[in-house]
Amino acid sequence: MPALSERLRALLPGRLRNRRPRVAVVRLSGTIGAVSPLRPGLSIASVAGSLERAFSLPGVKAVALVINSPGGSPAQSHLIHRRIRALAQEKALPVVAFVEDVAASGGYMIACAADEIVADPTSIVGSIGVVSAGFGFPGLLEKLGIERRVHTIGESKAMLDPFRPEDPADVARLKRIQADVQGLFTELVSARRPGLAEGENLFTGAVWTGRQALPLGLVDAIGDLRATMRARFGEKVDLVLIAEARGGFLSRILRRGPPGGIGGVASLPAEAMAALEERAAFARYGL
Repeated sequence: MPALSERLRALLPGRLRNRRPRVAVVRLSGTIGAVSPLRPGLSIASVAGSLERAFSLPGVKAVALVINSPGGSPAQSHLIHRRIRALAQEKALPVVAFVEDVAASGGYMIACAADEIVADPTSIVGSIGVVSAGFGFPGLLEKLGIERRVHTIGESKAMLDPFRPEDPADVARLKRIQADVQGLFTELVSARRPGLAEGENLFTGAVWTGRQALPLGLVDAIGDLRATMRARFGEKVDLVLIAEARGGFLSRILRRGPPGGIGGVASLPAEAMAALEERAAFARYGL
């Protein structure tokens, strides 16, 4: 005769009767930061809901982060990293990051929020550094016969204005900011990755394949999500994808006003430029 607990369990809905281990899967794909109104990148605002649902999933045994990002905003990368660590400690759940094409720069910072990092042999990881890029057009307006007028209070308010000749003092100030961010990045990786290879300078902004990164301590294993989770939790493990709550392309256009308005059809050239910039971010790593 079945035990009382078994008979009671049979009365529960199927989703509650299921005793198979569950792993919540959160995909973190794209550049980090505000790409454009219609092409939002990864940010704490866009991923917070998915992370909360993943760590609160009933019966969850672990949270898997599937990362495919060339980096982007240091602040958003750090905020996402901190939120993952806070939830992992609050829920006492292990976190495993799986790198697809790339986890570089801010993408690698997010991966370091995991207790383990698993990469494909051909994944690109690293780029532990800080970069700032832009364009300069100091003679363009003069050639066009246009006079630009900028009035500021504060000598540094118009720092690195692209329509003015580059000021060495501005560059020096930017370098100090970058050095501070790089110091935080280096400390974070060193603290989260205690097995980093000694005698190797891994903080130059260089990148490695997953196979090269393994002996350096930048990743813990070579593998993929399905095989790794099955080996850890059994063949019947449920991989539950936590979908991001966001509207489609058309709904995002409609939410931002009529054609010609802010976020409407008039912004499509800007969207095309944003798409090119995002493509260029991946292309830096040969992707």
